Amino acid sequence: MTYPIVYALARNCVASPLNVRTESDSDADAELEAMIGQAGFVLQNLIGTAIKRKKDSYSIFGGGRRLARVHALIEKGQLPEDFCVPVMVMPDAKNAIELSLAENQKLPMTAADECTAFKNMIEKEGKTPAQVAARFGKTERFVLGRVRLADLHETIFEALRKGDITLEVAKAYGSTSDTVRQARVFEQYQDSYYGDDVYTIRRELASGSYRGGDPKALLVGREAYLEAGGRIDSDLFSDSASENWIDGDILDRLTDEKLAVEAEAIREREGFGEIRALPTTRVSYIELDGLSPVRGEIPPPTAEDEARCAEIEAEMTIIGEAANESDDGITDDDEQRYRDLESELREIQNRPPVLSDDQKASALAFVVLGEDGQPRVHHQVYRTPEAMSETDDSDDDRDDAAPGGASGKPAISQRLADELATMKAELLRVHVASDPRFALDLGTFVMVDAAQRRYGASDLASELRADAAPSRVIGFESGTTAAEEWAKLEAGLDRSWIDPDAGVTGRYDAFCALGEEARAAWLGWAIARTIHAVPAKTTGSDFVDHLGCKLGIDVAAWWRPTAKNYFKRLTKTTILDLFAEIGGSELGQRYGASKKDLLASSAEQLFAGNIIVEADVKEKALAWLPDAMRFEHPVAALANDDADLEPADAAEITFDDEAVGDGDEDEPIADAA
Repeated sequence: MTYPIVYALARNCVASPLNVRTESDSDADAELEAMIGQAGFVLQNLIGTAIKRKKDSYSIFGGGRRLARVHALIEKGQLPEDFCVPVMVMPDAKNAIELSLAENQKLPMTAADECTAFKNMIEKEGKTPAQVAARFGKTERFVLGRVRLADLHETIFEALRKGDITLEVAKAYGSTSDTVRQARVFEQYQDSYYGDDVYTIRRELASGSYRGGDPKALLVGREAYLEAGGRIDSDLFSDSASENWIDGDILDRLTDEKLAVEAEAIREREGFGEIRALPTTRVSYIELDGLSPVRGEIPPPTAEDEARCAEIEAEMTIIGEAANESDDGITDDDEQRYRDLESELREIQNRPPVLSDDQKASALAFVVLGEDGQPRVHHQVYRTPEAMSETDDSDDDRDDAAPGGASGKPAISQRLADELATMKAELLRVHVASDPRFALDLGTFVMVDAAQRRYGASDLASELRADAAPSRVIGFESGTTAAEEWAKLEAGLDRSWIDPDAGVTGRYDAFCALGEEARAAWLGWAIARTIHAVPAKTTGSDFVDHLGCKLGIDVAAWWRPTAKNYFKRLTKTTILDLFAEIGGSELGQRYGASKKDLLASSAEQLFAGNIIVEADVKEKALAWLPDAMRFEHPVAALANDDADLEPADAAEITFDDEAVGDGDEDEPIADAA
């Protein structure tokens, strides 16, 4: 049965007490109001019954929130007084509660769908983020945040769409725009205990970088960091205190420089014998190992202090006696006053020790960072190592004295020890640099030894690494000839030198004892594994292509397009165009009636040289490659439509950005190339 829909004056409609919704959400109401105000009409009709003895008036039991927002907009002057709303008029209220309940059972849109919708409105409808925000009663920052989520790595966004991860987890991954890093962290944590821990995810994504609220960042300042070439990955889901400062090495350097200047100023001002600047918020146990604290003297109380103490004690006695005499005990105000007096008295009596000028002159002080980024002197100072050595090792001419003094404690300051180590490293570097063969063995060993150990590589005394390039496609196994050859290459490496129990020096000597060919194989492996997969026409692709050309790689001999790795990812029209390009329009028409899957299989056979065709067609097919697999690219064709095209030029294919399933025949897919 159908019921009539009339347009009634909003002022003649009232919410029915039979409406099942009694509670609402202020934020959702604001969004609904903004949507109605922007649209200028109510998108969905209300449900109600005519009010007896009131002409053209209706009692609304379905759509009360919409009606309330319309009334609010009329009061604000954003809608006219004679604004009308569509009302489906029921003959009676017999089933009003049931209808009201059914009308309120709406399936909310998923966060992933909302992200995609906002992105499409901006990119395909040409709307600005501000316009989208106004349309739905959101802030512009909210809309930009959702668009940022739409650009998450496809595996993470699909997990959000399926409900495998929450919106908060997705936001954590959105804290960086680096989709490769997103995918790597997602692969690492998705099945682990920390898969939904947003703090762990954010921390892992920010590894090697800092947040804007970090004490180091607060010390250096945003402007100085940017001027030094530092980069900031703005996080749309947090404020400036949690934005991601990517270049941690730049911030570390600026911090050390500024903190050193501040520490030296403190040393001169306070008169300390030695000062150490630590770019941390606390002094670690290792820094304090072997140091002896300096104990200052507590100054005697001044006359003012003694007088104030007497006043406090007298007032506390009065409060205590009054409480004892009262039947109700001590009042709340008197109790608070008593505690304040106690605290003041304790501060006067527990005066901090004061160091004399002589004590400071022989003291070591640490300067650390406060949580606000300001340098401050650690509360405890220590005797300098020189002073400790003079006291503890007074009998310096003893035969049994330890190298660092009788107590085994260092006889030199940490600063001096650091300076000596720096000069020693300079000496070693210049000699290594002067012996390329030695440097080659050393560098190769450092890289491959670190690559064989997940932890504990700090004993190599070098930051040289050959970390494997991250995968751009999670879980992807190409199954190509090159992948098989790489596996054989790895299996053939001489691992006889790898002995965890031998120690780093033992492994190094064993590595150097390998034959020249074995060491060279390890070097090639270490360097090759660092090469990133770089899509065509993106940063780094020119260098990748140059290397391939310089090596003279014959791609067609190593890789052929198959139905699985290429043709099923194209549209049917595109495949037919390739047939026509290789064998002319007749060949394209011959397969024009084929289904998508059969056509993809036929393409695989054609470009593998397994279909009987003319010799020149077979030669073209065997040589053909998609541009994305070429190292050497042809010169671009002229814009003139009449210009002659070389076969390689004509092979360039353009793809749209929408995904397709295997069963779709003509719909393009983003990763076809």
